[in-house]
Amino acid sequence: MTFAQITDKLKIRAVGIAGCGGLGSNCAVALARVGIGTLVLADFDMVSDSNLNRQYYFLSQIGEPKVQALKRVIHQINPSVSVIAYEIKLDPEHIVRYFKDCDVIVEAFDQADQKEMLIETVLSAFPEKPLVVGLGMAGWGMNESIHYRRDGNLHICGDETTGISEHVPPLAPRVGIVANMQANVALELLLNI
Repeated sequence: MTFAQITDKLKIRAVGIAGCGGLGSNCAVALARVGIGTLVLADFDMVSDSNLNRQYYFLSQIGEPKVQALKRVIHQINPSVSVIAYEIKLDPEHIVRYFKDCDVIVEAFDQADQKEMLIETVLSAFPEKPLVVGLGMAGWGMNESIHYRRDGNLHICGDETTGISEHVPPLAPRVGIVANMQANVALELLLNI
């Protein structure tokens, strides 16, 4: 399949991204670069200087809402991508409302309870819709531990064990690997629809 054929298929597809931090911002940029038609972004947070070690933002964007900053970044990369940005903390009702028309949903939350809430909501409300989650990407090295696993319509990227802590922080290399793995899984799913 040529790049033109790929972008032709993708321009009619939509991906929802829940969380615009390290996973979400990097995954969104990867999907924008390959020509996704629509990205639905949801996050309540603002860009801070502590985000710049792993998130796709710039010094000039500190203090801006992440969804708006990411929307501008995406439009600088690929202005043909339609970006729908919701500056909100997602709950089950919002997940169903905002992501109902997406072909694939990407989970990109930091907190375990938020990840669990999103997974339960999507699997319950949209059992036929693929959900791509990031699980275990903190620290550095341990390349052989990062993998992909599928369980029905749940697609898991990461090492599935390494949690974030003060001594095992999320850093750009591993976060970027998992975010790009999520984008690659979404791309594979979208091209096979």
